[in-house]
This record gives sequence, C-alpha cells and structure tokens, in this order.
Amino acid sequence: MMEIHDLTQAQLASYFDHTLLKPYATDDDFRKLCQEAKEAGAAMVAINSADVSLCKALLKDSNVHVGAAISFPLGQTTLEIKLAETAKAIADGADEIDYVINIAKAKMHDWSYIETEMKEITKLCHDHKVICKVIFENCYLTSDEIKQLAEIAKKIKPDFIKTSTGFGTSQAKVEDVKLM
Repeated sequence: MMEIHDLTQAQLASYFDHTLLKPYATDDDFRKLCQEAKEAGAAMVAINSADVSLCKALLKDSNVHVGAAISFPLGQTTLEIKLAETAKAIADGADEIDYVINIAKAKMHDWSYIETEMKEITKLCHDHKVICKVIFENCYLTSDEIKQLAEIAKKIKPDFIKTSTGFGTSQAKVEDVKLM
C-alpha cells in the first residue's frame, strides 16, 4: 500500500477538494478557484449550487469535478426544495452533490424522514451517475444520533458520509469518524 509520504504533490492534491462556499464570492473568485484547482490537480471544487454552470464551464477541459453543496450549511429546507436544488445542480453540470441532512429532524429522532430524504436524494444522484455525499453536521448531534444516521446511510448507500460542513460549532473529529 502506498504511504502518504510516497505520493507526489500532484497525487496528493488529487485527493482534496478546493472549496469556496462564502456567500459573497464573485465570478472572479470562482475563476481564481477553478484556476487554482486545475493547477493543483484537485479532485473537485466544492461550491454553492448557484455557481455550478460557471465552474463547469471553467473546468470543462480538466479532470476537476464540480461539486454542489445542497441546503448548505443548515440543512433546514424541505425535501422537495433539496430535490429541486439537487436536480438543478445536476442539470447545470454538477458531478457531485454534498447535501446537509435536516438536522432538526435528526434531533427529533424522525428517522423515517431522514431515511426518506437520504433515499430520494441518493436515488436522484445515482440515476444521473452523480456522486452523493451526505453531511451529518455532527457538532449538533449526540453519539447515538450519529450512530443512527450512519445505520441509515449503511442501508441507503450514498457514496460518502461526512462529519461536518465546517460552518458549525466545531469541525470534524477523529472520534466522530471512528463512530461513523
């Protein structure tokens, strides 16, 4: 197995997303982001869904994916809105979808809602051959809630699960990854 210290800079860069999720980012900021991602050989640019078509055009001759953040960063939109936002991002060229679960529904232990949300968004992504990543936002959840979400994900099979948006009250923790 290859060790991290055996990787070239370009190989290492291909494991990382280059992210711009600021609400005040301009087209010039996205041009810079995409140029940097191409030069570094990043795996993906992670952006809000409104800027997918611009970034897709800027990255058309590269191997860098375009990833759209759905219901970001709070997760507090209805399933119908998340599905519409996901469908629009896919139509605009998103290769990957990162959606935030409805955190309030998880706090209320409405696991049926969470499962339906995950199933429908994952299915929409997979029907279009788009990678689906589910963001739990663990800083707001108990260990039991994180375990329950991971069990639902194990059943539904999104491509990835993530610990956080980076916009919550704390960042990813090793303990959370182990728990998940």
